[in-house]
Amino acid sequence: MVSTDPTPGHPDEPHRAGLAQRLNGLRAGVLGANDGIVSTAAVVVGVAGATAEVMPVLLAGSAALVGGAISMALGEYVSVSSQRDSERALIEKERQELASDPHGEFAELVELYRERGLSEDTATRVATELTAHDALSAHLSIELNIDQDDVVSPWSAAIASAVAFTVGALLPMATILLLPHPARLVWTFVAVLVALAVTGYVAAWIGGARRGRAIMRTVVGGALALGATFLVGTLFGAVAG
Repeated sequence: MVSTDPTPGHPDEPHRAGLAQRLNGLRAGVLGANDGIVSTAAVVVGVAGATAEVMPVLLAGSAALVGGAISMALGEYVSVSSQRDSERALIEKERQELASDPHGEFAELVELYRERGLSEDTATRVATELTAHDALSAHLSIELNIDQDDVVSPWSAAIASAVAFTVGALLPMATILLLPHPARLVWTFVAVLVALAVTGYVAAWIGGARRGRAIMRTVVGGALALGATFLVGTLFGAVAG
């Protein structure tokens, strides 16, 4: 039986509309969550190493959460805005080239398909049909790997990063504030490292990288950050005491 699905193929394969937007938001979310977990955990663990009182930990953790979320959102917005501006400039440049030299652009399209392994006749036929359908999209796709209808949004990246940072930061905040001393330090370490293993796995899945290596990097890095800040907090606490 012939399928009537307008988007044939495997539904989990990345060839559907809006892919850049979805991956961009997912990437920003994973990075935001990872930073929220590590940076906030490092702050609260460091302060908890210096004092057993809850209020200083709450104040420091809250400041780290708010400042970090805003910083991550701003960083993502600036970074993705620059990427979007570059993509728009390339799209406009290609549009102008098609308007000023359509024959030269057509010949270039044929040559690009020949370089991909098509014969002269097939490359010419493909270029002719794609040009008749949407010349700009055809050139953007094969020359620049850009979809003019799927340019990344800086706002979606900024919001995803800020929300994910906040969610990630709430984990160490909850364990360090709700559990009794000194068990709270141990369980904060455990909860943070488990969460980092999850974000490392998701990041590797997004990029198609090896899961084990990505998990090891995030977990070891997080453990070093927590250990260093706890040591500093303990030393300052001993000096102040």
